[in-house]
Amino acid sequence: MNSKSFLVLVRLFMLSCYLFLTGIKDTIITDCRKSEVWKILILDPFTTKLLSSCCKMSDLMSEKITIVEDLYKSREPVLEMKAIYFMTPTAKCVEALIADFKPKPKYKAAYVYFTDYCPDELFNNMKLYCAKYIRVCKEINISFMPQEAQVFTCDNPEAFQSIYSPHCQDKKKKTLETLADQLVTLCATLDEYPGVRYKKDSNMVNAKTLAELVDNKLARHYEMDDSGKKKGKTQAQLLIVERGFDPVSPILHELTYQAMAYDLIDIQSDTYKYKSKDGAEKQALLNEDDMLWVKLRHKHIAEVSEQIPKMVKEISANKKQPDGKITISNLAQMMKKMPSFRKQLTEDLAVGLDVDGQKVKDPMRTLLPVLLHPYSTHDKIRAVLLYIFSLNGTTDENLSKLIQHVKIEDQREFILNWKELGVPIITSSSIFNRKPPRRDRSQEEKYNLSRWTPVIKDVMEDAVENKLDTREWPHQSECPAAWNGSGAVSARQKHKASAQDERRTGSRLIIFVIGGITYSEMRSAYEVTQAVKSCEVIIGSSHILTPTSLLDDIKVLSKGPMEVFTIDERSNA
Repeated sequence: MNSKSFLVLVRLFMLSCYLFLTGIKDTIITDCRKSEVWKILILDPFTTKLLSSCCKMSDLMSEKITIVEDLYKSREPVLEMKAIYFMTPTAKCVEALIADFKPKPKYKAAYVYFTDYCPDELFNNMKLYCAKYIRVCKEINISFMPQEAQVFTCDNPEAFQSIYSPHCQDKKKKTLETLADQLVTLCATLDEYPGVRYKKDSNMVNAKTLAELVDNKLARHYEMDDSGKKKGKTQAQLLIVERGFDPVSPILHELTYQAMAYDLIDIQSDTYKYKSKDGAEKQALLNEDDMLWVKLRHKHIAEVSEQIPKMVKEISANKKQPDGKITISNLAQMMKKMPSFRKQLTEDLAVGLDVDGQKVKDPMRTLLPVLLHPYSTHDKIRAVLLYIFSLNGTTDENLSKLIQHVKIEDQREFILNWKELGVPIITSSSIFNRKPPRRDRSQEEKYNLSRWTPVIKDVMEDAVENKLDTREWPHQSECPAAWNGSGAVSARQKHKASAQDERRTGSRLIIFVIGGITYSEMRSAYEVTQAVKSCEVIIGSSHILTPTSLLDDIKVLSKGPMEVFTIDERSNA
């Protein structure tokens, strides 16, 4: 990535933070400034993460917010101070608010801000008990998490179980409704009213359901616009697809820096913990504030290993936090632990071609060396899954033999439960190899061990080139003018700007994957944006997944009734 592209990414992240903070400043901060009294800010777990993603305590202090408190924890009354409540519109949050003023008030007054639309029942209950203390009550439409410059999540990994577990079907509708509400707040924050499309698949019906919900909610949202005018479609398109659409990308060993780090190392809440040379425990936050991390995260590990020594030298020479940045070097060294033998074989299975571009004629012969080698059970399961995905399913007899090889007779759910995502696992040989065609990227390949491209990147490129088949990607709603026609923008070749290109300049393509997104798919959004220039690609999901977290989620899909949280219950976690 050159310095110009890097600055573009930084600006995009600043834009996403700006859009988020504008919503906060135009409401919460503006109301605070009307009073010179110092205030307390009270947050639930979701809004705590939301605010901390874009604000520092010093920012809040400058607006006369003296302390930040947890809505659910016991707090001492401070009768001379006013309290700002920034929270999700759930029964638990409203009950906690009421408890602060019933029977006796803890604060002089309450300024209440909901992340999203507050249901009438909750609003009326709050009004019944707290009306005389509430000075302000507003809904600010920010119920998503800005993760990176072009990545967002709904901060709801539990949605996977609610949607795909056969034991949680009673929660599916409510979960999809919640995700739809969150997508509407994303569009509102971006000031977009997109055309909505979804991937049509007889085995995956959730994309269609969510597309209908989002489209209806967007129509209602913009009908109720404060300006009193009905907003027309903007130059944006929203594509909704399910995780089962591409089962390979979340299972394959990725060799780009960010994806590889989260696959191989226990990184929790984007925090990498390590020991320094003197044995002291240290940690590094891998986020947009670390410019070195941002610059390197999408590069192949070979390039990272080559560039880091030079960068560390430069940083040390300039005396710019050398110790913290050497963390990245430390992290890169750990990436080299994965045997190249395993990487090579799994890559062949994924793309169906060997390093010479020849078709893999006998996938089982490619798989057996992995099963016979003393790799971890999880790695062998991943290899078996890639083998099955490469064939678009296998026979019951063949699967039984594979399960015996891996010795997971009592854990076969790791493999069988993929059927809940609409992925063919057991099938007849007559329909083997019926897979959609992929783009030819043989000229783009730079490393033999990185020949797989996430399917969603094909979708992104096809979308900006107006090549998506309407039979496979039906329009749920009106298509914006800039997305009509064909042959708009090539994501790989230089082209002369057309009238349609010019119309689309500044437009957005928003992708939402039901069931989690991978780091390689996140990277694809940046790559296509950089190549296309005229269109920004934004990708999001309920959560970000790793191969391990996905396999664990897959395994428990067939378990009996279990506690599954939706966004309304997330604060209990």
